[in-house]
Amino acid sequence: MEFTAGQIAAYLGGKVEGNADAKVHTFSNIDTAEAGALSFLYAPEYEHYLYTTKASIVLVSEDLQPREAVAATMVRVKEPREAVARLLNLYEQSKPKRCGVSERAFVSETAHVGKDVYIGPLAYIGDNVTIGDGTQIYPNVTIEEGSTVGAGCIIYPGVSVYHDCHIGSSVILHSGCVIGADGFGFAPTPAGYEKIPQIGNVVIEDNVEIGANTCVDRSMMGTTRVGRGVKLDNLVQIAHNDVIGPNTVMSAQVGVAGSTEVGEWCMFGGQVGIAGHVRIASRTHSGAQAGIAGPVIKEGRTLLGSPAIDARRFAKSAAVFRNLPDMFRRLNELEEQVKTLTKDKQEK
Repeated sequence: MEFTAGQIAAYLGGKVEGNADAKVHTFSNIDTAEAGALSFLYAPEYEHYLYTTKASIVLVSEDLQPREAVAATMVRVKEPREAVARLLNLYEQSKPKRCGVSERAFVSETAHVGKDVYIGPLAYIGDNVTIGDGTQIYPNVTIEEGSTVGAGCIIYPGVSVYHDCHIGSSVILHSGCVIGADGFGFAPTPAGYEKIPQIGNVVIEDNVEIGANTCVDRSMMGTTRVGRGVKLDNLVQIAHNDVIGPNTVMSAQVGVAGSTEVGEWCMFGGQVGIAGHVRIASRTHSGAQAGIAGPVIKEGRTLLGSPAIDARRFAKSAAVFRNLPDMFRRLNELEEQVKTLTKDKQEK
């Protein structure tokens, strides 16, 4: 498919500067783009690429003042990065969707499959499962008994949804993620650890995206819940009975221990660890590898370090830590001076 600069500007509410009939058929980074590609400039440090890029069209901010001549057609928009995201979504939606149930898939006679659904080869749809309209289920997906999947979902190869779990609409589950495996529940006994049955379930609300090989465990009782609009990266662990508030995002390898409640609009960097049975206030931001060992009561805090503390306090502590070797050396020197002075005084 091809689009002109004029069409792109009209869709984005932007303004063309250059050839309005310039056409593009693909997307590319500004430094590697070739003719026929659409690119974007979102940070000042990349501006020098604007004067050398071979892209046919570049999205730029409304207030950009080029220092040199620009060969590409520019489309001025408020936020180039947001604009290109809108175009990528439009491009993705324009792709033809698969439809129909493969002869090599197993679909239970008691399952209810909506309209325009795709179910790929070797997928398993268990008893009393409900699949919403327009959902795409790729090969080797397993959806076990009593589970529901809403409309417009994309479930990529190798996903496992255990029994009695509920997936909302417009949810994306990437390859290898597991929804509803048993929570990590064991009771110590003299003979070893006895398994505690996990009889609850998992609810994934609408517009959630869950990355590859991420696990959301079922609750011991009740529900493990991932709220509307949550985005989980690859290799994230959500333990039993957790509640993840709406629009929270977690980067790769975040781990949340059991029975923890995370508020809405929180952000967690890679490898953040959160202890169990705590509450994290809404709009908490946590840097990579932070260890949150207790409750975060005040909203809007930014945390760093392990155990996690306020970011400014952590920065001051880090500055002290960097100086510890020199401080230690100076302390030893002072101790030697004190010993010498004390010895001299005693001899006198």
